Amino acid sequence: MKSDETGRLILEEKPLVNNDVLLNYVNSKQLQQHKNDAIDSNNNKQTFGQAYAKFMDSHGFDPDDRFHVRFLEYDKELSYVMLRYRQSHDFWHVLTGLPPSILGELALKWVELIQFGLPVAALSATAGSMRLPSEKREILMEVYYPWACEVGQNSEFLLNVYYEKEFDTDLEELRNRLGVIPAPQIK
Repeated sequence: MKSDETGRLILEEKPLVNNDVLLNYVNSKQLQQHKNDAIDSNNNKQTFGQAYAKFMDSHGFDPDDRFHVRFLEYDKELSYVMLRYRQSHDFWHVLTGLPPSILGELALKWVELIQFGLPVAALSATAGSMRLPSEKREILMEVYYPWACEVGQNSEFLLNVYYEKEFDTDLEELRNRLGVIPAPQIK
């Protein structure tokens, strides 16, 4: 993160993803909604912030429910990076279009492993894969794994995105800028 301008800014400002961030965004958008409805009634575009708020609400998730980082008290910066990693996880669900299902979580762990090389992602991706029934493991390895490799290798470094400043960005525009291809949809 230190080698990237935005990454350095994140490390300096140490933004936190919590209910205050989400509620401030939702409340500011509700105040403007009546204006936008009249102007954009034929516009089906969705901002990243709208997609994030919808994702969190539809799954009953609360950004304040993320566990705090333990065992890294000796290194405040590393502790923050791990916290940011945890807090950004739901942003990555929105960017990739992956559901918070077992397959969706494992596919996202493969992206995280390729992007960040963290042992926790390696453990989750491999051990979790072994616990799947054979038909789901086949979907993971034949559909999601190749997709995760492509996204993990070719997208921008996802920890260097100041997501809170991207809430008003069109979701597709953000995906394109970051090189994130939405995950294949499996029925």
